[in-house]
Amino acid sequence: MRSLINAAAVAALADERVDSRFKGLPVAWAGLTATEICAAAPDLFDAGPLGPVCVLSDEALRHNLATMAGWCARHGVELAPHGKTHMSPQLLARQFEAGACAVTAATISQVRTYRAFGVREVVLANELVDAAGLAWLAAELDGDADFRLICWVDSVRGVDLMTEALLAAGAGRPVDVCVELGAAGTRTGCRDDATADAVAAAALASPRLRLVGVAGYEAALGHDVSAAGVAPVRDFLTWVRMVAIRLAPLCESPDVIVTAGGSKHFDVAAQVLAGPWRTVLRSGAYLTNDDGLYLRTSPLTRPGARSGGFVAAMAVWAQVCSRPEPGLALLTMGRRDVSFDQDLPVPQRLRLGARWVDDALAGCEVVKLNDQHAFLRLSPAADPVVEVGSWIAFGVSHPCTVFDKWQLIPVVEEHGRVTELVRTFF
Repeated sequence: MRSLINAAAVAALADERVDSRFKGLPVAWAGLTATEICAAAPDLFDAGPLGPVCVLSDEALRHNLATMAGWCARHGVELAPHGKTHMSPQLLARQFEAGACAVTAATISQVRTYRAFGVREVVLANELVDAAGLAWLAAELDGDADFRLICWVDSVRGVDLMTEALLAAGAGRPVDVCVELGAAGTRTGCRDDATADAVAAAALASPRLRLVGVAGYEAALGHDVSAAGVAPVRDFLTWVRMVAIRLAPLCESPDVIVTAGGSKHFDVAAQVLAGPWRTVLRSGAYLTNDDGLYLRTSPLTRPGARSGGFVAAMAVWAQVCSRPEPGLALLTMGRRDVSFDQDLPVPQRLRLGARWVDDALAGCEVVKLNDQHAFLRLSPAADPVVEVGSWIAFGVSHPCTVFDKWQLIPVVEEHGRVTELVRTFF
């Protein structure tokens, strides 16, 4: 079986030397490579992080990878995880090793990043109408017979622009496309059958596009996972299925793709879209899950889910730098360090002496973030315990907007020793 990523290019990241570009890391690591650092298996906290610092749990990553792979196998679906979540070739390599069939990207720049590491199967979950991007893509496709990219089309105008740009670039191979469907009031995608049929007909008529399937994004309908909230999601996916049934016989590849599935409703997508085609899900957040949005909404962690689902794999450690008044602590972590677009960080563990304590912060809450400070409202029990200089580990919500704040992230094993340094490319 051919490799989906260039293992040598990924491994070479470990030869990059650590320096002041990478915030949060111990000063003693400056000038060392990731290989040299991890060979010593240092305790990250003892090495002296310049807080705040983002960390990933190796055990949790492995658990989530195995959990998702097993779930997909049992439900007869494939997974093309959304690479925008982490933009990390190292983490993507782990996902490929666990059985992912491709990587999903949101922009042509993200595709370029993953192509720099030899990624051979890409889903671009947008209509690409940028002439410069299409010219680059044409050269990539013509230069590598093993490279395959599938992108969306949702307008006849878009099909025409793509065709013109590809012809102007002298493209040899056609670009594979899926007709994208979208619910009213949400993001991109055809809104009705007539538009979908017209776009499909235009793609079929294009000398430089090849119709291969149907796509949709049900999570744009919202975060409500109650029965009432899931009903419009199911209705939308049912429409995707009906359009797929109609268009599948027209597709120009025997390898018909029907794809949907974010991180909140992939269970419904798998159930509704099962059929005589490749059903491909595109969840990205499952790898780390979180302690907020996806804890509440993922099919494998939300209230009522069976045990054994995903576990949170990401945390940000920060230090108390001020106790200006009773009941309030200020920490060295702000909007430049942690996500705030869905929920504020969740205080979880307090460092007391040489150990982390899991239950000391019950009732405490982050109430505000500045650029570089977190305002932690303390419970009466925690107030006398939390001192200036204390370290606190915070859970996060929506990992996508944490990853993009960190260029090099330590992966730690159960006892806090560093096993890998993960590079991101945002």
